[in-house]
Amino acid sequence: MPRSEEAEWWANAVYAAIQEIPPGKVTSYGHIALLLGEPQRPRQVGVCLKSLPAADSGMHFNGSNVPWQRVINSKGMISHRGPGSAARQAEALQEEGVEVTSDSMGEMYVDFSRYGWFPKQLPSEENEDGGEDDDDV
Repeated sequence: MPRSEEAEWWANAVYAAIQEIPPGKVTSYGHIALLLGEPQRPRQVGVCLKSLPAADSGMHFNGSNVPWQRVINSKGMISHRGPGSAARQAEALQEEGVEVTSDSMGEMYVDFSRYGWFPKQLPSEENEDGGEDDDDV
């Protein structure tokens, strides 16, 4: 089913924001929503990532240019979205140098104090107002 204009705008804004997360860093669904001025929409960020077009889709934003693996939940946990999805995300993060740990229940976590990316605004917006970001947690 085709997206509405608003849904298409939102998805494109989410994908563009995620492209700004530096390699080796992670952020939360909620922080992406906050950066886009919609702090109440973290689940919609997740929905956009769930429907991210495949790398070979021919779409402008796709799995090869949107670093989907850099977005995790607010507890620093890699969310399960299907069989093997968390392991695939953990592997992609580890390839970037991000340490992923597992607890006794098999849940996978990333240490936000070490790998977190939580600027006050997107780097692309800094040039618009001359402000500086804060990469610290």
